[in-house]
Amino acid sequence: MRVISLNANGIRAAHRKGFFDWLRKQDADFVCIQETKAQHWQLADRDFFPVGYHCYYHDAEKKGYSGVALYSKHQPVRVVYGLGWDEFDREGRWLQADFENLSVVSLYLPSGTSKDERQQFKYRCMERLHPHLEELAGHDRDYAICGDWNIAHKEIDLKNWKANQKNSGFLPEERAWLDEVFGPVGMVDAFRRIDPEPDRYTWWSQRGRAYENNVGWRIDYQVATTGLAERARSAEIYTGEKFSDHAPLILDYDD
Repeated sequence: MRVISLNANGIRAAHRKGFFDWLRKQDADFVCIQETKAQHWQLADRDFFPVGYHCYYHDAEKKGYSGVALYSKHQPVRVVYGLGWDEFDREGRWLQADFENLSVVSLYLPSGTSKDERQQFKYRCMERLHPHLEELAGHDRDYAICGDWNIAHKEIDLKNWKANQKNSGFLPEERAWLDEVFGPVGMVDAFRRIDPEPDRYTWWSQRGRAYENNVGWRIDYQVATTGLAERARSAEIYTGEKFSDHAPLILDYDD
């Protein structure tokens, strides 16, 4: 079972850069996309609804902003748009597809880099998500929550960690929250279960030569329940082509 996640930084821009041509070759069972930055009606090209997939979009109310998508080779029994939190759902940040024994989620947690108001919103989302993730971890079904969590967990997860300890995305409170998610809450960072190596990043600033020099952050995750995480057998961050300021995160799981 192959699962791909990508923050596209604009799905139409990623399309122009060849993302859908690449995707056709991947034989993924599930594809989770964040930051689509488009309304459903703006995606007239058939490429945005790949052949062989059931395709779902959860758009932000604000045009050209946020939004998530999920493609599945399998027909879901239920699709859930949002979590019932108005300020969160208006920005199109949670899209869940339920199958017989598995749920796949495309999640886009907010960034707090633009101003303190957004950081406070991020904290509210983290607070609301905590008990929900606990509930999911306690279920007897598998969950894969894939996407841009906008937090680098440990020092190994960004190049310049010393200089970023007071910046959104690597604040002590954010990292402690992920300690909880990957600790008492019971979820697993599936990528790190497979790959413990340094210099594994999924996002690079567009300033300077961050991408060329691999001065990046690992802020995109596939967060899985224990049973599913134990079946993860390979993990890759694809950097062969550049579709976005993020790279596709690819995990293969045993069925």
